[in-house]
This record gives sequence, structure tokens and C-alpha cells, in this order.
Amino acid sequence: METEQKEQKEQKETKKMKVKAVKTKEKKKSETTKLLEENNILNDKILRISAEMQNMKRRYEETLANTYKYDGEALLKKILPIVDNFERAIKLDDANLNDELSKFLEGFKMIYASLANILTSLEVKEIDCLNQEFDPNTMEAVLTHHEEGIAPGLVVDVMQKGYMYKDKVLRVAMVKVSE
Repeated sequence: METEQKEQKEQKETKKMKVKAVKTKEKKKSETTKLLEENNILNDKILRISAEMQNMKRRYEETLANTYKYDGEALLKKILPIVDNFERAIKLDDANLNDELSKFLEGFKMIYASLANILTSLEVKEIDCLNQEFDPNTMEAVLTHHEEGIAPGLVVDVMQKGYMYKDKVLRVAMVKVSE
């Protein structure tokens, strides 16, 4: 009987050890699964941060390239009213070339020509709008005018010239458009 009890006791202990071993395996498996999930989450975060860093670098380089490309834009915008004033002064020219006004206008024409050459060298171009179809990207309709024989949407007068700087609108043209 004693041997039977011993055998039963040993069987119980073996069962307990087996259960304990199974629980330990499950616990290790659970910990491994958690660690793998955490690893996957961290890898995903690394990929996302890396992609965001690449996007930031690309945006910064584009911004820097545009800054260099359009360097001087603010100065050019301030010079355009001066060019407009020279053009208005030159329009005062008359047929009498011996009076004082004509002598001043000759100097204005030389200064204007120099300014125009500088603007051309900096890739500033006048927007051609007269008798063109109205383009809201490069023009601003200040007035409308109805006249027989003129198709609607055509520019009939330029109130203020518009300018392009490289491929960007520096100043929109103010125009009168037919209706």
C-alpha cells in the first residue's frame, strides 16, 4: 500500500510539474508575442519617421530652390511703379524737340531703356494682354466695356501693365474687358 501511495504521490507531482511546465511555456509564448508586437510597432514608427524626414528634406530643398530662383522678387516689385512713371513721362513727348521738356524726356528715355534692359536681363517680361482673351491668372478686370464688333472676353485696354518674373506672375495686369 505504501508503494501505491508513493506511486500516486509521484504521479501527482509529475502532473503538477507538467502543468507548471505548460504554464511556463504559455507564459514565455505570451511574452514572446508581446515582444514581437512591440517590435513591429517600433519598426513601423521608425519607417514613418524616416519617411517624414525624407519629405521634410524634400520640401526644404524645394523651398530653398524657389528662394534662390526668385531672389530679388521684392525689389523688382518696388521697381515696377518707377518703370510705370517713366512710361507715363515718355508719353508726354511731342513733336517739338527743341523745348526744355523734350530735353528732359530724352534723358528719361535713356533711363527707361536702361531699366528695361536690366529687367529683361533678370527675366522680367511684360504680360502681353491687349486684344488677347482675358486670363484671370495674369490679369485683373478693372472695367468692362460694351462695343459692337468686339467679341466678349477680349482685353480692349490695358490700365496698368502686368509682369512675369521667370515663370511666376510678378504683378497682374489691370485691364478693361469687353462684355
